[in-house]
Amino acid sequence: KQWYQRRVAITAGIQSKNNYTHILANGTVFGKNILPRMGAKLDVAPISDIIGVESDSTFVRTIYAGNAIQTVESSDPVKLITVRGTAFEASPADGGSAATENVSSDINNDKSEYIEAKLSKSDRPELASANIVISGGRGLKNGENFEMLYELADKMGAAVGASRAAVDAGYVPSDLQVGQTGKMVAPDLYIAVGISGAIQHLAGMKDSKTIVAINKDAEAPIFQVSDIGLVDDLFKAVPEMIAGIEQQ
Repeated sequence: KQWYQRRVAITAGIQSKNNYTHILANGTVFGKNILPRMGAKLDVAPISDIIGVESDSTFVRTIYAGNAIQTVESSDPVKLITVRGTAFEASPADGGSAATENVSSDINNDKSEYIEAKLSKSDRPELASANIVISGGRGLKNGENFEMLYELADKMGAAVGASRAAVDAGYVPSDLQVGQTGKMVAPDLYIAVGISGAIQHLAGMKDSKTIVAINKDAEAPIFQVSDIGLVDDLFKAVPEMIAGIEQQ
């Protein structure tokens, strides 16, 4: 908590010095912790998780777990905005005309110091930016069975995700969670294995280009948003997929 409060103090000090009209952050845990606190300091209403920009004061965002789209016009002097990165096409790595400026702050930060950053390393793609994502749900029954998905992901060059139910059951760590309270993904191919399709999960992956669902329950809600559906036992279907890739 104190860490975020210090960052807010630094950001608010820089804003008052430079009079920025728009402050944007990614729609991640970091951005969603900083900007609401900034809104309280500046007495303005943050606009969260935008998926489109109509003008410098009008923005498009999702509401009701992605089931409705809202267009919001802000009259606040400072616009505080979190952005859903998966809703926008990636920009080229170079080019562009925006200026980058280094700014200084006189906010005292003697209560903490940077020591080091330890990042988890994986040969698989980053979940939020992967072109292919394979996610497992409670249907996998335990964490050991996720090894099937890891094997399939490695053969397809995919990232591995999970539903909230699988995370809450302790099958996998929370950084694999896809959904409204997890990571938002929009890969070219999303494969949902043993996931029923709760609203909060759909909110995090329904912008995927192609959605494939594997579930033995033909009435599972996930089939309502999937482009390709396979009604089958995942413990039979996934090994068959692995074997099929190996034969190619």
